[in-house]
Formats: sequence, C-alpha cells, structure tokens
Amino acid sequence: MKLFLCTLIALTSLSAQAAPQDSTTAKIEPVEHSFVLRNFRTESGVVLPEAKVVYGTYGHLNAAGDNAVLLPSHYMAEMHGYEWLIGPGKALDPTRQFLIATELFGNGRSSSPSNTPEPFHGPRFPVTTIRDNVEAVHQLLTTELGVHHLQAVIGFSMGAQQAFQWAVSYPNFMDHIVATSGTAKTYGHGIARNESEILAITTDAAFKGGEYTEEPEKGIQAFSLVWTAWLYGQEWWRRELWKTDAKPGATLAQVLDEYRTNFIPHADANNLILQLRTWEQHDVGTTPGFHGDTEKALASIKALVLYMPSETDLYFPVGDARYEAKFIPHCTLLPIPSLWGHPAGAGASPADETFLNEHIASFLKEPAVTR
Repeated sequence: MKLFLCTLIALTSLSAQAAPQDSTTAKIEPVEHSFVLRNFRTESGVVLPEAKVVYGTYGHLNAAGDNAVLLPSHYMAEMHGYEWLIGPGKALDPTRQFLIATELFGNGRSSSPSNTPEPFHGPRFPVTTIRDNVEAVHQLLTTELGVHHLQAVIGFSMGAQQAFQWAVSYPNFMDHIVATSGTAKTYGHGIARNESEILAITTDAAFKGGEYTEEPEKGIQAFSLVWTAWLYGQEWWRRELWKTDAKPGATLAQVLDEYRTNFIPHADANNLILQLRTWEQHDVGTTPGFHGDTEKALASIKALVLYMPSETDLYFPVGDARYEAKFIPHCTLLPIPSLWGHPAGAGASPADETFLNEHIASFLKEPAVTR
C-alpha cells in the first residue's frame, strides 16, 4: 500500500518502494553529507557543543556560483523529501542546478533529542526554532559549500516556514522563494492542533516525562490518528479518495489502522514533540528588528515569491496565505486546486505534481528583482 504521508515524512521515499526502473527513468540519488557546528547557540540561549546538520546534494555548484537551490525539509522528513520536484521533465534539474536538501533539527538524523548526548539528551534538548535551523544552514552554505547566493529557496510545509524565514533574515541571499502548503507564521489554530498532538503523546504513562526507555507506543499511535484527521480535507474523505492508494478491497478501518500503527515508522517521541514545538513557535515577525510585527517582516521581503497554499489544507489554511500575501511586495499567490489537503503541496496526486512542477519551473525563469 502506498501510504502517502508515511512516504512523505518518514525516512524513506516513494520511489525507493517502487519496482526497479530502467536507466532513463531511474531515481536520482542525493549524496549524503554532515556538517557539524561547534558551540552552536540556539535562540533559547542554550549552547550545543556540537550541532549536526545532515544534508544531501544533487549536482554541482557551477563556476559562477549562481545555480544553487536550497530545499529545506518538512516535518520529520529527510533529504529525499523533494523527489516530486527533481529529475527529467520536472522543475529542478541536477544537471543544471546544484540542489541542497537539508534536514531539520529533531528529525533523528540531524541533532535531535534522540541522538544528542547528555546534558541535552531526550527531554533536555533545547527547543530549536525555524531561525535556529536557518542560521545553521546559512553557516553550512557559506563555510562548507561556498554558496553565497541562492537561485531559490523552495519549501513545503515546515520547509515553507524556513523559506519565508530565509527571505526575512537574509533578504539579499536569494532571487526566488517558493512556499507550498506552509505560512510565515503559525497562528492560534495551528498551535492548538500541535498541542493536541503533543498531549496525545505525553499522556501515555509510558512517556515518563520524556525519560522513557521504550517508546510510548500508545501515545504515538494516538498522535498519529490526530494528525490523520487533519491531513486531508473533509471532501477527500467523503469521496473516499483514500481508496486511491489502498490495497484492493481495503476498508476504511484498515486504512485508519495503517495510519495509526505505521504513520512515521521508528519515530522517537521526543523528536516528534521537538519538531512540533519548532513548528508552533514560528513567526517571522519575531525576527530581531521587527519587534513581533509579522506584517512588517513580510513587507521586508525582497525576493520574488511564489506562494502556493493548498485550497483544502487544514494545517496551513488558504485564508492565512491570502492574508500574508497582501504584505509581500513581489508575491504571486497561486492556490493549488486540489482535494488532497496538506500533502497537495508535495505532489500528493499526479495532478498536484504536474501543477506544482509546471508553475515552479515557469516561476524560476522570471528575472530577479532589481535591487
């Protein structure tokens, strides 16, 4: 069964599950790397002696240094999360562009509660913000890779949050921003949803305040079902589009059980909570210099912006995107006409993937704003 969200956010990719392909259609694999920052100071004031960012690269930086595209990861994802956008006939071509796919703190591979030694192991790992992730990747780009300008930052979901933060923190660092299914601030409704998912995990007695020796399985399963309820719009469920990827003859009960028990395979509870905290704390308005004024921060963006919310997203509603787009100077707001809810922003259906690739490819050809 192709369980789309499991594919989307777990540490495997859809094409890895597919049958072998011939050389003309074979998946393009990234080269995996790690970058270690020494004495990395987080926004909370906690200093991590070592902070690791795992990332993948496709292609090579050209002599002019002007073909780099940054692809920051989404919730609990790793470097394969943008394969819907990469390859022959798609918007991004590793034969022409240098693609850098970075992994968020807390995904279990980059520095996370689960892999950081004491005194910051488990529940003692500091809450890392979207800005912490942007600052770490800025150091990665400039000191490790020699990238001092980006053709684009393209992000889905929490990747979109990072894209907006890049545009505010480093307004001259890129020419284009593409944000799909994600906003520049997490509003109250999103925080309430995230808190309900955190509560689902922490109320499991096995959680033990984050000091568990075995994963709180019941709590993680409750978290998974809460997430599933928000993943797609109501019409997606009414039309029974879950049958699209289900095994022949599967029932709704069986599909829901698959989400409950296999939503993010091998996930660590503290990691899940850490990235939810990262998500819910995000607001470009709290960037130094903007004093909590989100509208002012959005108005400071200099890059061209392609803002692509999903029309049926319950995580990042299209209304929030419409509100934010009004304040961004060079912004094209282009909702994705889809019933596939939040995952539409990562090509959940063939139609979604085609829509995204066509419009992103066209957008990247637009000349940068004269500054």
